[in-house]
Amino acid sequence: MEVKGINLTSQEILDKEFKTTMRGYNQDEVDEFLDVVIQDYEQFQKEITRLKEEVSRLTQASSTNTSTGSTPRSQVNADVLQRLSNLEKAVFGKKY
Repeated sequence: MEVKGINLTSQEILDKEFKTTMRGYNQDEVDEFLDVVIQDYEQFQKEITRLKEEVSRLTQASSTNTSTGSTPRSQVNADVLQRLSNLEKAVFGKKY
């Protein structure tokens, strides 16, 4: 799965090897830190996948509701307002 703006995968982080120098970083400390970064990346990837699936499901449900002839919310609101107006006229007369 590719996500725009993400340059590395968890596998690329895992496979990355750094050159060592005499005064370089502690390799064990770097490896431990990268392990945490890899775990975070994997969690982010799972969450992105879950959210994409949810968006797809909701989009599909929305298009199914629209195609089955359900009335849009704005139309329902307009109908309710019209009925309320008619009820007020019936109860209070035309002067309202």
